[in-house]
Amino acid sequence: MKPSRSPYDSPATLWLIAIVFTLLWLYMLGARTLVPTDEGRYAEMAREMVATGDWITLRLNGIKYFEKPPLQNWMNAISFELFGLGEWQARLWTGLCGLLGVAGTAYTGAKVFNRRVGISTALVLGSSFLWFGLGHINTLDMGLSGMMTLSLCGLLLAQKTNASASEQRYGMLLCWVGMALASMSKGPIGLVLPGAVLVIYTLVTRDWALWTRLHLGKGLIVFFLITAPWFILVWQKNPEHPYFFFIHENFQRFTSKVHHREGAWYYFIPILILGIMPWLGLLLQSLWSGLREKTIGENFQPKKMLLIWSVFIFVFFSISGSKLPSYILPIFPALALLVAVQLERTSILSLRIATGLFGLIGLAGLIFAGKVGGLTNDAYEIPLYQAYQPWVYAAAAVAFAGGILASYFVGRNKDAAVITLATAGFFAWQALFLGHEPLGRYGAGLQHIAEIQAELTPATQIFAVGRYEQSLPFYLQRTVTLVEHPDEMAFGLGIQPELWIPKREDFVKKWREDSLSGKADVAILRTDIYQAFVKQGVPMRVIAEDPKRVIVSNILTK
Repeated sequence: MKPSRSPYDSPATLWLIAIVFTLLWLYMLGARTLVPTDEGRYAEMAREMVATGDWITLRLNGIKYFEKPPLQNWMNAISFELFGLGEWQARLWTGLCGLLGVAGTAYTGAKVFNRRVGISTALVLGSSFLWFGLGHINTLDMGLSGMMTLSLCGLLLAQKTNASASEQRYGMLLCWVGMALASMSKGPIGLVLPGAVLVIYTLVTRDWALWTRLHLGKGLIVFFLITAPWFILVWQKNPEHPYFFFIHENFQRFTSKVHHREGAWYYFIPILILGIMPWLGLLLQSLWSGLREKTIGENFQPKKMLLIWSVFIFVFFSISGSKLPSYILPIFPALALLVAVQLERTSILSLRIATGLFGLIGLAGLIFAGKVGGLTNDAYEIPLYQAYQPWVYAAAAVAFAGGILASYFVGRNKDAAVITLATAGFFAWQALFLGHEPLGRYGAGLQHIAEIQAELTPATQIFAVGRYEQSLPFYLQRTVTLVEHPDEMAFGLGIQPELWIPKREDFVKKWREDSLSGKADVAILRTDIYQAFVKQGVPMRVIAEDPKRVIVSNILTK
């Protein structure tokens, strides 16, 4: 029987896949509401940057906010300046970083290994759940990961066997640029993590000559030309910045539980299992293949580097005192390269197990999707979960059918099986994200925008009592005055205490005075605080409410 032609050998097929993938990736950037906390926060910070014209001192809700460097806020602000305010504009930078990671690792896979590995790398990374998901969420970790991917790809290209002098030089400069931009995305880990990986690699392989090929002098100059100016300028304008940023936000975040984001040592294991879908069935084999890579003289060992990159960063965040699911995202480009290399040598049985596993996961989803509507007992939320249920069914059905179809192709056309598995994963994740929109709107409070805007004049003051809404300020294009609850702005409010009302009784006094004088105010209250105010006879007219919040005006008639 004549073997069927591989789709990898058809430029038209590959271009079609690339174009459809890119268009859908970009479309999904604007398909959902910006949900709390990160999406609303970073959209609002960029909006305020545009509104104030201050691109040095970062602010959230008008308050100094020094937790992270400015690169993502700059990119979001540029997006708003060019295209206006909106969801896709707020996610454009993260979306482009995700695409950059897919394209960069594909190119690197083709150059360091071979063309087929490059194609498989793009398919694996572009369809991995965590990479797809965080490529469509306005948070810092995709920006960090995109820039760290630049540094990883630059290192691999520069150090590959038989690299020319110019390839070494430009590859390493790309690596240094990537580390600098990663540091401008999320801080010192942009340099510390790749640097630690390099040290561990040289200790394991005893490839000491590698250090002579890093272009340290030029690289350090490039690194500090990119990073130093902003840190100097923000320090000059805000002398309190260096201690808070370097000590509190980086050193204490890693070594303590000061941010209350702790988790067990195995915290990231289920996230890795879910995040690498639909390629879970090949993960252990791929890691093992990297471990077994043999030293050949002083030749660079790319799979060993990819393994160390993945394992070290995973362990680093596992022992950290602060954990969030997105922290391990930078390992996924390295894992995608390892999986792609493994696909070139994996047996039919192994690939059939991998495809069958994804099909079984889809089957499990079909069995349990009917329980989604019962995940809450709240009468308000039940319809929202019920609305999500068909989308979960759709995602599970795509995963089940895709896994079965890919398994069918394994013995007939291996490359078609890989493309089918990637396609099934990619479309399943889109269904899960699209279906979440009703819950996202509820979490953001977006269903109340019209009612709130109807109450607002340029002079209306908005208060947030006992809670801070991360998304509403962006959609309202207004900052709010915090009452009683400083949220994550405690440090900035310590510097600018005039920007909030620490005591509830002081707020009530002002609220009553404004009501008597006819000055309209709006307040967003926690439900328990609203009930307490009712008992106290605080003058309020309810504008809108849901189980998370009650929104009131101090003008009793309208």
